[in-house]
Amino acid sequence: MASSEAILEVKDIHTFIGQFHILEGVSVSLPRGSIGVLLGRNGAGKTTTLRTIMGITPPRSGEVRFEGQRLNSMRSFSVARMGIGYVPEHRAIFKGLTVRENLHIAERRSGDFTRKADLIFDLFPDLKRLVHLPGGNLSGGQQQMLAIARALVPDNRLLLIDEPSEGLAPVIIEQLMHAIRRLSEQTTVLLVEQNFRMASQLADRYTIIDEGQSAVAGDMRDLVKDQALIQRYLGVA
Repeated sequence: MASSEAILEVKDIHTFIGQFHILEGVSVSLPRGSIGVLLGRNGAGKTTTLRTIMGITPPRSGEVRFEGQRLNSMRSFSVARMGIGYVPEHRAIFKGLTVRENLHIAERRSGDFTRKADLIFDLFPDLKRLVHLPGGNLSGGQQQMLAIARALVPDNRLLLIDEPSEGLAPVIIEQLMHAIRRLSEQTTVLLVEQNFRMASQLADRYTIIDEGQSAVAGDMRDLVKDQALIQRYLGVA
């Protein structure tokens, strides 16, 4: 259950990639125990926002706080050690390693996988069945499940998941939605998601990013009723 306390506070971040000013004032507040989603058209800055939180593309100005602690000057590995898991857009699993090896390599401390195995295989039964198969032999949906499962191996209190439904069949998307709902009982989740139907059914909170700026934020149940706002920023009916 979500609390009113924010686990993540992003305040007016400005991020450059080379000479390009990608984020021009993005703010996100995410209550502990909730599912939040970043919405917006392609190229709006959603993925860069996740990468900025993780310290991959550090902000030039503004502030990122996790559980009250400032992350701005931290390297990515230090941010991860704070308890933030990141599932990138293209999954980045090790295709030559088995499912089990992919999960073991995600350990932050010895024994992490053993402690989490029951939870992971309960959420993703396919992975238990395919545990000895190389990651490259999995379907796209199974690879996405493995990518999320890897982020569950350490004790992460926040998961950042970039485009979990991209390129997946509707039946697989339903399975992923079910798994994300269940894992949100254990940890707070922030998604980037182009599939508005999936986002609207999963998320408690939303932030719309438009041309590198956070344009609107609020409760998802209010956004679902506002067709004019949806059409203006997302172009979906």
